[in-house]
Amino acid sequence: MIWQNSKQITHTLETTFNEILDKRMRDLPVVNAALSVQAVGFNRFGEDWLGILITPWFMNLMLLPGPDSHWRTQPPGSKIDKRFPYGAFEFTLGSELQLGIYALCSLFSPMLQFENQAAALAAAEAALQGLLAEAAPRTVSRRDLLRGSIGKGMR
Repeated sequence: MIWQNSKQITHTLETTFNEILDKRMRDLPVVNAALSVQAVGFNRFGEDWLGILITPWFMNLMLLPGPDSHWRTQPPGSKIDKRFPYGAFEFTLGSELQLGIYALCSLFSPMLQFENQAAALAAAEAALQGLLAEAAPRTVSRRDLLRGSIGKGMR
């Protein structure tokens, strides 16, 4: 799939993962019924589209390939490394019929620690902001990223 803009991405991701929720996940104990599917902050990052996908069962950094993405032809299950201002992260490639290939990096799974959608959204926005922060520690710690400790005491 060729992605045109963040509105198209948001609509497609939310539609696809709401279908997955309804058909594959609905009654599983890892689903937090207080949460919903929400695509957050999808924008271009280099040759890819970057954002966060919140679902009732996970929160993932997601990459969707641009036309020049080097990984767009690799098979699902492959791993890629992607460098951000904060540091490098490993992503696993997945595929859904409606999306084609995508890459994900888990931030939270399951999502049972979130009381409501607002709390999950705040965590997603903080993680995305931290990931793209220019003042970054040399050693990447997902824990520091999610705690909001990025750059504190690192200068």
